[in-house]
Amino acid sequence: MSLIRSAATVSGLTLCSRITGLFRDILIAGSFGAGPLTDAFWVAFRIPNLLRRLFAEGAFSQAFVPILGEVRNTESPGSTQVLLDRVAFLLTLTLMLVTLIGIIAAPWVVSAMASGLLAESRQHAFDAAVWMTRLMFPYILCMSLVAFASGVLNTWSRFAVPAFTPVLLNVSMIGACLFLTPYFDVPIYALAAGVMIGGIAQLTLQWIALSRLGLRPRLTPEARQAWRDSRVRRIGRLMVPATLGVSVAQISLLINTNIATWLESGSVTWLSFADRLMEFPTALLGIALGTVLLPSLSAAHARQDSQGYNALLDWGLRLVVLLGLPAALGMALLSEGLVATLFNYGAFDAADVNQTRLAVMAYSVGLLGLLAVKILAPGFYAKQDIRTPVRIAIVVLVLTQAMNLLFVPLFQHAGLALSIGLGASFNALMLLVLLRKRGVYSPSAGWIRFCMRCAPAIIALCAVLVLANRYIEWTGSGVHAGQRALFLAVVLVMAASAYFGALFICGFRPRDFTKRQV
Repeated sequence: MSLIRSAATVSGLTLCSRITGLFRDILIAGSFGAGPLTDAFWVAFRIPNLLRRLFAEGAFSQAFVPILGEVRNTESPGSTQVLLDRVAFLLTLTLMLVTLIGIIAAPWVVSAMASGLLAESRQHAFDAAVWMTRLMFPYILCMSLVAFASGVLNTWSRFAVPAFTPVLLNVSMIGACLFLTPYFDVPIYALAAGVMIGGIAQLTLQWIALSRLGLRPRLTPEARQAWRDSRVRRIGRLMVPATLGVSVAQISLLINTNIATWLESGSVTWLSFADRLMEFPTALLGIALGTVLLPSLSAAHARQDSQGYNALLDWGLRLVVLLGLPAALGMALLSEGLVATLFNYGAFDAADVNQTRLAVMAYSVGLLGLLAVKILAPGFYAKQDIRTPVRIAIVVLVLTQAMNLLFVPLFQHAGLALSIGLGASFNALMLLVLLRKRGVYSPSAGWIRFCMRCAPAIIALCAVLVLANRYIEWTGSGVHAGQRALFLAVVLVMAASAYFGALFICGFRPRDFTKRQV
């Protein structure tokens, strides 16, 4: 299977996840608006998500996947199964302890995450955030085991199930919003219950997929025996810098969330909805490419195929430019239309649309950087070099918070988004510079010509979007939901047609971007 087909599979299923996620957020916006209790939910939901990224999708995956790929390529299937058993056992044991501590310490965790909720006028929101945090904390255990299963399935080039399972979380939350709210004294608590139902559903599906491959781990080893395994200890040693690196990014998110709770009520919700929109391009392109590249890069490194390694990175970066740049411009120029069409219902009014639009525009400044990091960071992880991205991440954390001092007083919540975007761009630039300096990556010939051929298509895209904004009123009493949806669909089709049509005229063909699986 070609890498572009694998990436398309992941991207297509991720699109389903993002669509259901948008429908979920539309329901939340219409049902609860942007107020203190909604902010409390997003704070509570962000806490287990932060730890999930820290222990599961972040540090664990970065350390686990390269070593699993190496063991699969160099050792027997029986030895690989033993590694899976021992890693899964220790991961489960560790996360059960973290979950217990988190449930007990929920008031202190919420205080650290959102100190603005400690104000006397927001006491009800603080209590709600603590309650929902306790209910959702076991979600991290489910998702850590999901990340383990995803790492195994991706290593075996089974990308579909891991890409699909997030749909189950969104469907569970939608069901909770529609059917469970009457059963809770505080209706928004139903969303927290939906999160836990979704976590269990995701874990169940992935465990079934592992069983069908004959790779389901047996959670029976002794902890001491498991930790004595040299391969497990290598994963543990790699997780230390990886955890530090992911912690840096999550600390930045924690600080930003904390700052947002001190701003105008609704700021956390505006940023959350803007972040949801930005997840479309980052997931459809960045995460999809990163998911399929890491196992292929690890295999190329195990074979000491430096030329193939370089070609994989070059291929990923060209796709980022080809698809990421128009996505960034589209998010910035069409931000009002996107936010109004998706969220301007019920309790989410025109003022909320405008505030969310500002955050989307600020995020879009760094979209290309966010996407590039998903390609460049695996260039280090596949070589089991996690320390370099960590050092860069620490510098980015300091830089991001320094920019917050400048941008938040000027742009309020949008300043937080702008700092994140610019920090991601700096992160990508430093990763690229060091990959080139160390001879890991050298751009192939034709990059200048490639960019010049893209320029006419970018101009055509921008022209369509600028004209659309000039003649379409996205908010107002005279515009109903059906009209907005129709206008947005027409604009998107016209913009895509203009962009890809111009690319075709400039000589681009689909075969230019196919890449065989390594």
